[in-house]
Amino acid sequence: LTVGGIELPGRVLLAPMSGVTDMPFRRIVKKHGEVMVISEMIASQAMVRQVRKAMLKARKHPDEEPVAVQLAGCCPAAMAEAARLNADLGAKIIDINMGCPAKKVVGGYAGSALMQNEKLARSIIEATVKAVNIPVTLKMRTGWDITNRNAPMLARIAEESGIQMITVHGRTRNQFYTGVSDWKFIAEVKNATALPVIVNGDIKNFDDAAQALSDSHADGVMIGRGCYGKPWLPADINHFLKTGERRAPPPLLSQKESLLQQIEMMHDLYGTEVALKMARKHISWYCKGLPDAAAFRATVNVEGDPAEVVNKINVFYDRCQDFPEAQDLLNA
Repeated sequence: LTVGGIELPGRVLLAPMSGVTDMPFRRIVKKHGEVMVISEMIASQAMVRQVRKAMLKARKHPDEEPVAVQLAGCCPAAMAEAARLNADLGAKIIDINMGCPAKKVVGGYAGSALMQNEKLARSIIEATVKAVNIPVTLKMRTGWDITNRNAPMLARIAEESGIQMITVHGRTRNQFYTGVSDWKFIAEVKNATALPVIVNGDIKNFDDAAQALSDSHADGVMIGRGCYGKPWLPADINHFLKTGERRAPPPLLSQKESLLQQIEMMHDLYGTEVALKMARKHISWYCKGLPDAAAFRATVNVEGDPAEVVNKINVFYDRCQDFPEAQDLLNA
């Protein structure tokens, strides 16, 4: 899978997810194998103003190469300038967000709201592509609502405007994350363009990935919520698509090490106080399904001492080793 001359590491991409796919999480995902990772969505205006939060989201590490940064906005000039800034900071690919359904984003006429305005969408794409000498890709939904599924038309506009790859989440904006992802509709997008197309939405395991590719005729898959607490899953699915082998999840102690490494990276990036709060959701996702996970979450999520958080994680996972069914639960 090649994008504008850049060979991607496999056919699986980690979805950009606000509040989840920060640099520490992306590095842990990459540690487990060949996966393309993309930054959290960054507001173009905040990037241009170099707001601290936006600059943190734009931080990247050599572990992540090739680094892709996702931008959102409704102003072509701001999108172009934000793209230039990120290219100067080492981004290898710029991804344009036209799929985010959040009211805060849509209310600013960005994200999936742009699917209602094909003229503005074209202007933003053209300005962004013209601004940089690196590939620009696009992520969108099937349309605004079930009566306006214009993703195939936008795919043609994108190709004409210089986009190098398209990712489609198989829901409309008005569905948010309800219902099911319509992978078969994405085949219409694939038929509308010669560009590589990536299928996204509801891909949580090996069978989902295979079925999504079969239904959509896409060139690759993007994994989002399915990898909450499972940073190894994208690499395992990539391995499955290459070999047909269904790898078991890592042993519990390896999972613990991934969690501890991620938390340490978060402390380095955000500082102790912020990192402790941000890590809580990741800790909860990692331990989901394990024996006594609810009681563990109740104690660790109110702990304010980082050393004690690490201690509680060690104790919990070491205790899980005494439950023979613990790994079986994760393998299910």
